[in-house]
Amino acid sequence: MKFLRDLLDKQKPLFQKGGKLENLYYLYEAGETFLFKPNHTAGIKGAQVKDAIDLKRMMITVVIAMIPCLLFGIYNTGHQHFLATGQAAGLWEDFGPKFLLGLQLVLPIVIVSYAAGGLVEATFAVIRKHPINEGFLVTGMLIPLVVPATLPLWQVALATVFAIVIAKEVFGGTGMNILNVAMTARAFLYFAYPAQISGDQVWTYIGEKTPVDGFSGATALAVAYNAGVEGESVTTALNGHNASLADGFFGFANLFIGWIPGSIGETSTLMALIGAAILIGTGVASWKIIASGFGGAYIMGLVMNMFAVNEYMAMPPEYHLVIGGLAFGVVFMATDPVSASQTELGKWIYGFLIGVLTVIIRVTNPAYPEGIMLAVLFMNVFAPLIDFYVVKANKNRRLQRATV
Repeated sequence: MKFLRDLLDKQKPLFQKGGKLENLYYLYEAGETFLFKPNHTAGIKGAQVKDAIDLKRMMITVVIAMIPCLLFGIYNTGHQHFLATGQAAGLWEDFGPKFLLGLQLVLPIVIVSYAAGGLVEATFAVIRKHPINEGFLVTGMLIPLVVPATLPLWQVALATVFAIVIAKEVFGGTGMNILNVAMTARAFLYFAYPAQISGDQVWTYIGEKTPVDGFSGATALAVAYNAGVEGESVTTALNGHNASLADGFFGFANLFIGWIPGSIGETSTLMALIGAAILIGTGVASWKIIASGFGGAYIMGLVMNMFAVNEYMAMPPEYHLVIGGLAFGVVFMATDPVSASQTELGKWIYGFLIGVLTVIIRVTNPAYPEGIMLAVLFMNVFAPLIDFYVVKANKNRRLQRATV
């Protein structure tokens, strides 16, 4: 590493003030601070608090928390292909080929996401003459995890650029955005290219193989909705769907672990909970938002059961917690420290309403079966309003105590 340090120090004068590449200084700084800790101080007098956490370490912690979802998504992508084409039905059968196939499909999406987003971040950093922020370390990983493995790479790049520019840079960059950037990318894809982000044919890579008889690429949410329309018990439909491939293909255990078609990183509630444990244990994410998000979805599921006018509304509330991307969205999207509520009471309200709205959108609006996307974006907009009234209520209580 000393060789690399010496090389960077030798090139540094070119990028400093008066150097030939002065305008690209912040690109140099980004590479330097990515490889080594910053060698400068705050440059202010007076008492200061020294802490081990900074923005870079915080973002890296979130990326580490997403690794279980990423690795599981890679293997599940290959597993679903082998399952759909009848090559191997066992969960751990042909582990190597499955993982390699998943890696072949998922890794390019991750690379394109980081490359496209990094280019936009670097461009704005040079134009605005400010350091490149580490916020995109998380966004660049989140975007690949919320899309299907079959998504064309040019759409990944386009959605990433759109989300970075429209959802973040126009508001001033990292820390200023009001919308979750990754969810904005997914919403853009959903409305701009619905054929590649929805339907039964996009979730499982088939390639040149022929699917086995009776195979359907439908997600658990699509099966549940169709069962409700046809008046069939949702749990019966889920357990019997794709029965030719595996008994209880959409059984609760399978749904919880994630051996189902879906977006790359969203299928496994178990992996999302492992990520939640890392985020909560390190103090990076609010456990209040996560707990209230799951609680709101469960309670709304119970309410739907009470007024069930179709089988979808009668689906056991615990199923809402393990189908679709609710777990992933609550853990990694709703807890975004920039676009979420900042007050402690506001976090409870914010998370609870995300869970409630997710179930409402799923059950009452078949056009948007994955309710977590719209629920998070909707509550992002209302988070400042929630905090405003929470703070206002606190002020009123203090004024009342002071005048008594």
